[in-house]
Amino acid sequence: MKRKTILSAYTAILASALLLAVFTFNQVHAAFTVLETLQPHAGQAFLLFFAITILLAVAASARFLWAPKKTGLPDHENSKEMASYLTYMGGHMRLHPMHPDPKKKDRDLRWVRTNLKLAEVDALNTTKQIATKNFFVGAFAQNTSYGTTTSLLNNIRVLWSIYTIHNREQHLREFISLVRAVYRCLPLSDFRKEEIPAHIQPIIQSAFSNTLSSLLPAGNLLTPFFLNLFLAGATNTYLTCLAGIIATRHCQIMTEEDKKAIIQQSIFEASFMLKEIVRECNPILSVTVSKAVKKAGIESLDTMHSPSAESGLAQGIVSHLASSLKSIILETAKE
Repeated sequence: MKRKTILSAYTAILASALLLAVFTFNQVHAAFTVLETLQPHAGQAFLLFFAITILLAVAASARFLWAPKKTGLPDHENSKEMASYLTYMGGHMRLHPMHPDPKKKDRDLRWVRTNLKLAEVDALNTTKQIATKNFFVGAFAQNTSYGTTTSLLNNIRVLWSIYTIHNREQHLREFISLVRAVYRCLPLSDFRKEEIPAHIQPIIQSAFSNTLSSLLPAGNLLTPFFLNLFLAGATNTYLTCLAGIIATRHCQIMTEEDKKAIIQQSIFEASFMLKEIVRECNPILSVTVSKAVKKAGIESLDTMHSPSAESGLAQGIVSHLASSLKSIILETAKE
């Protein structure tokens, strides 16, 4: 079954390529014929321009798809391979505009670490910014195709931003390798039940580090609903934080020792970033829910009709109570 699927995919790609080639050839030939009738050498000039454009596009695509050859990671900072690895890093990393010594030609360990530290600040700020957006996406669009797609695109955006921050040139295969490396480190990518508590703990701690009932009116009634939104947003945010921090650590690997500590260090840093984002987003979420509840209450009270002369005593009491409640809600909303 797998072999048939692969064969069908390659056949479809080949057929599409041939169809595109025939269509392009016909269009170019038609343009050449028209230009030759207008000017004797215009058609030849057009063919030359077209050929140069195609060659440049092919060269740019090949460079983008090509993966640069990497130097092997040294075991530790004092190993013999460290010098060649520093040369590789210094030539491939993007120079940070805030680097104190940007024109230095001999890029030693101190120079590289300074540049990486500045790039790390930018990468973590980008991660936090997009993870904050994913908090509200997870809270208000949970279990929807829109929410899932938006969260996925935001996570890819985080990885691409971090990749471009650390690399002077971008290569698709290298970026795909980074995405695969990050995915392998995320929870549930390779299910191991002994690792789940380490990932769940920061989400639960963030949820119960706030007194949820004090953030909303009638908190005892709204807390389950609010907590459901909160946990969905916090889970979404945690995955984005974790993906961004793991990608940052992968881009900043200097030795084999650093590579082994990526997961544990990333979980530790992601939990702190999650708490910071929750501290900022929690009041916004609570105010949004409060306003929505008040608005829904006012709209439901507006459906109560004023008592008529034929109405009974019970309907008059209910109508008066609805009017009083509406006044109370409007006064608290102004406050």
